[in-house]
Amino acid sequence: MEEPPYLIHTNRELGLMLAGRKPLAHFVEGEGFWPDCVLRYFRMFDRHVAAGRIIRADRFRPNIRPDSKVARWHHVFFALPGEQHRIEAMWELKNSDGPWTDEHERREGLLYGYTPEQCDWWIAQCQRFREEGKQ
Repeated sequence: MEEPPYLIHTNRELGLMLAGRKPLAHFVEGEGFWPDCVLRYFRMFDRHVAAGRIIRADRFRPNIRPDSKVARWHHVFFALPGEQHRIEAMWELKNSDGPWTDEHERREGLLYGYTPEQCDWWIAQCQRFREEGKQ
């Protein structure tokens, strides 16, 4: 995959949110399986949640794979005040039926705060990656 022509939010979520450049962050892991480094990251967010600068929502989804140690998936959402609607929209997107499509990918990117052009670039990279995998 090419190097993106824009700043990727991964591992920069908190700083970008505090700067008003990222309206939503979403993390997911098996309930009880969060690595310590992620829990420490959440504590940094939680200081801002307590101060009202960021909103946190936790959601759970049963794991349907019987061969997994995970009973439920734990989703943690952080949103800027006034952007809470993105939490519900992302939850609905992640729980939608059927295969994940380019339109799902676009909607996810827009909810995270990427521009339509950045989403287009990302989807083109994903398509190229899928095509290379078929060869």
